[in-house]
Amino acid sequence: MFTGIVEELGEVTAVETLDDACRFRLRGPVVTEGAKHGDSIAVNGVCLTVVDHEGDEFTADVMAETLNRSSLGALKAGSRVNLERPMAVGERLGGHIVQGHVDGTGEILERKPSENWEIVKISLPADLTRYVVEKGSITVDGISLTVVDAGQDHFTVSLIPTTLDLTTLGRKQPGDPVNLEVDVIAKYVERMLGDRVPGDRAQGATR
Repeated sequence: MFTGIVEELGEVTAVETLDDACRFRLRGPVVTEGAKHGDSIAVNGVCLTVVDHEGDEFTADVMAETLNRSSLGALKAGSRVNLERPMAVGERLGGHIVQGHVDGTGEILERKPSENWEIVKISLPADLTRYVVEKGSITVDGISLTVVDAGQDHFTVSLIPTTLDLTTLGRKQPGDPVNLEVDVIAKYVERMLGDRVPGDRAQGATR
């Protein structure tokens, strides 16, 4: 479980392409402190398992399903990535509940800079539209953000200087892909209410 508060901007140092997977080596001095085999680290919002750890670098395997559902397949040596360790029990939940299970990918459509912040417009897959609401939470490349405007095929977020300086969103340009994870609570609510929809009660009673 993560919070969407990025701990550091890491870097991909090597990519090994396998038959149906990839093996990434990533550098992150903060997230590798005390890391061990089997630990979880979110990479651009995707929960990955530490396979090997040496110094300030760690290795993680990414299976085909993850490559197909996320933008990790576009990473190469030198790519910068958002890194976050799991939240420890008893710590403050600074962002929102983030699982590290990407629901789909969007694309940076537009950036509108201003004096103290920047508005970024991001495309939204049709099957995720119902989960995104104005002033709701969404995770973009592992960053917990508040939705400013929610359209049928896009949404906007407002980025403060800290987010621009310390995450990948300060560097991505129109056309670049981003990982999206919607609020998991919305998905659970939809599933529970679906059992109460008229005409579906008989089916719901058997579940």
